Amino acid sequence: MAKLYFNYSTMNAGKSTILLQAAHNYRERGMDTYLLTARLDDRVGQGQIGSRIGITADADMFSRDSDLFAMIEARQTEGPFVCILIDEAQFLSEDQVWQLARVVDDLKIPVMAYGLRVDFLGKLFPGSAALLALADEMREIRTICHCGKKATMVVRQDQDGNTLTAGEQVQIGGNESYVSLCRRHWREAVND
Repeated sequence: MAKLYFNYSTMNAGKSTILLQAAHNYRERGMDTYLLTARLDDRVGQGQIGSRIGITADADMFSRDSDLFAMIEARQTEGPFVCILIDEAQFLSEDQVWQLARVVDDLKIPVMAYGLRVDFLGKLFPGSAALLALADEMREIRTICHCGKKATMVVRQDQDGNTLTAGEQVQIGGNESYVSLCRRHWREAVND
């Protein structure tokens, strides 16, 4: 039975690594997958999903105005695939998450979405909020704070390591911009 899965975490928990490992496992067994990633995240390159440990894979890209249901239907004409793996799922719109739910319900294809739960201000991303509401199954991918506790939050820092407490929700970056923290250390970092 097809389901909509949401695998979420903070930065640097290994979401993309797990997604790429899942795609590899399917390929190794002769099964094709359909990989999607956000157009606006080009840190590894346009149309690439990449992991900090150095593995990559080609992927189709979505933007805020993409009709994912139509994209997936069109991709089906190129050949069968057993599931859809989506990286950077926090950048999905609420409508796109509903489109993915339709893919699961109507096309009977499992969808595994991987993304951040909250931004650097502790607010849900729209795509993550919709996935938390609609997913059939959710899994937290854990990483740790510098204190050893589970990291559930992330701070954005400037080039000098100062914590930022204002700005646009989306700013593409990695270790140079973001640090994952437990809630207590996040609160300390943002002076809460």
